[in-house]
Amino acid sequence: MLNRFLFIVLLISLVTVGCEYSSQPETIIDSLPQQDAMLSASLAKAAAGGRVFIVFDDKADPDLVESLGGRVVYSYQIVPAVAATAPGDVISQLAVHPRVVRIEPDGKVHAIDAELDNTWGVKRIGAGIVHDGGNKGSGVKIGIIDSGTDYTHPDLDGNFDPNNLGRDFVNDDDYPMDDNGHGTHVAGTIAAEDDGVGVVGVAPEASLYALKVLNSSGSGNWSDIIAALDWAVANGIQVTNNSYGSSNDPGSTVEAAFENSAAAGILHVAAAGNAGNPPGRGDNVGYPAVYGSVIAVAATNQDDNRASFSSTGSEVELSAPGVKINSTKLGGGYVEFNGTSMASPHVAGTAALVIAAGISNVRAQLQTTADDLGVTGRDPLYGYGLVDADEAAGSPPPPSNDPPTVSITSPADGSTFDSGATINFAGTANDTEDGDLTANLVWTSSIDGQIGTGGSFSTTTLSDGDHTISAEVTDSGGEKASASIGITVGAPAVNNNDIYVWAIDFSEKHYGRGGSKTDLMTIVTIHRDSDGDGVAEDADEPTSQARVEMKLSKSTDESWNFAGDTGSDGSVTFTLKSAPNGTYTATVTNVTHGTYVYNFSLNVETSDTHIIQ
Repeated sequence: MLNRFLFIVLLISLVTVGCEYSSQPETIIDSLPQQDAMLSASLAKAAAGGRVFIVFDDKADPDLVESLGGRVVYSYQIVPAVAATAPGDVISQLAVHPRVVRIEPDGKVHAIDAELDNTWGVKRIGAGIVHDGGNKGSGVKIGIIDSGTDYTHPDLDGNFDPNNLGRDFVNDDDYPMDDNGHGTHVAGTIAAEDDGVGVVGVAPEASLYALKVLNSSGSGNWSDIIAALDWAVANGIQVTNNSYGSSNDPGSTVEAAFENSAAAGILHVAAAGNAGNPPGRGDNVGYPAVYGSVIAVAATNQDDNRASFSSTGSEVELSAPGVKINSTKLGGGYVEFNGTSMASPHVAGTAALVIAAGISNVRAQLQTTADDLGVTGRDPLYGYGLVDADEAAGSPPPPSNDPPTVSITSPADGSTFDSGATINFAGTANDTEDGDLTANLVWTSSIDGQIGTGGSFSTTTLSDGDHTISAEVTDSGGEKASASIGITVGAPAVNNNDIYVWAIDFSEKHYGRGGSKTDLMTIVTIHRDSDGDGVAEDADEPTSQARVEMKLSKSTDESWNFAGDTGSDGSVTFTLKSAPNGTYTATVTNVTHGTYVYNFSLNVETSDTHIIQ
């Protein structure tokens, strides 16, 4: 039986070369606990033969996968998962393993390309002015997650370290040579050398690393992309450019990989997608650009108007030139392409200039210095506007009005006081911009309203009962902060919201020839402390709609996890079909309810044992 509710979405999405996405239909496998066998068979059939993500509860365990007969392609560091291939029966075994959280089929991505059409984009965003000031992005590490790069191109060879060119995840080697052309064109926009020949990139002295995840046809797997992010974190990459995508959500494992690598210090920049329409209607930003950890970049033309193919939506963060962009060509020379794939590297290169300028909050700097286009403010066509390298790398962002902080130092949360007692309230508040604001604390009670101001206050005016006491502070910029505690004056209020485990019972059902087969039923009953006396007793009310989670363990180290809701009699029954003889221990691991609170200290039983002979 599965140890949890599984929701497996087979995402094999293709983004077409050009201005729109196409995708294969989704296969959704969904099951309730009683459909475990059917689910395992469906999952095995869906996933067998292709790569899958096997996500663990804590740390990736490639040895487990291989011990069962699977082949691990990648074991990741930034997410607790492996990418693997396995026969259907192995997938079924892993699906019910207690350490496996979920299994997600790997999916496909394609380059967000590029239509064949002298460098106007780099000039338009003001990168040349930054170069004239001596900033060319020297030393900033940029990972180009794409089809590889022609690192022998005379306009790019100086940007690569011959001892560490990057990594080819398609062919599993350290020579990520481009065999499609897409990655080479992207690389030139980011960092083509300023040598007086051909084109010049936005950050011509940046250090480039080619992370090849797309094959010669511009297609690749999400599993290779997560591996590239792993590599980027391990090798100190500061910016990644992601000019590829998918129209369908690839699952939580991919999203977590981008979030975790961003938390490790990498700024991710991605093409918003070429799925837009001339009127600019709809939300059609692709993955990974749609993620909050990624800057989604739309495309503009020479008139600063949105390119008709450029995807739109609330996730669009910045815009950049993406029409008739002349850049480096695979094998030498130069070529013009259109696409948000060409816009994204303008932003990635600008980010390198901002980093080289010593500005720490790069993403905020890019937003606040962008040239507003379209309607005033951020909009779904242009985001914050056209990236402006000159302004972004020229000066640090203006200081923000940091909000204050406040804490209550006494009394402690949950304190009880006699009626009429003097209660001393104390708290502290600070603001990094405006200094100590303790004198501005305002104290309020949930029952009696405002009870005083100042850093400390004594009162005997609170009525009997439970109170929420709050302290609030306002800084000179009008921003507020608050903190709260709960206290009780006089006799505490009756608490009849606690629920607990009243009983764990077992029964058996025998069937088959001569009663040779046995179903083991475990019945868990939940009560509510309805009289609020803090004592578990038979008079307490049974509680319906309580979610009970239970683990059933056998003396042979086998175990099964169950979850279900109690009925009107307060009980829920979990059935282990065809249970072999042996000793079983049922343990309630958690109880939740939308209204009541699980108080395990009231439990009459937490676990019980039963023997089938």
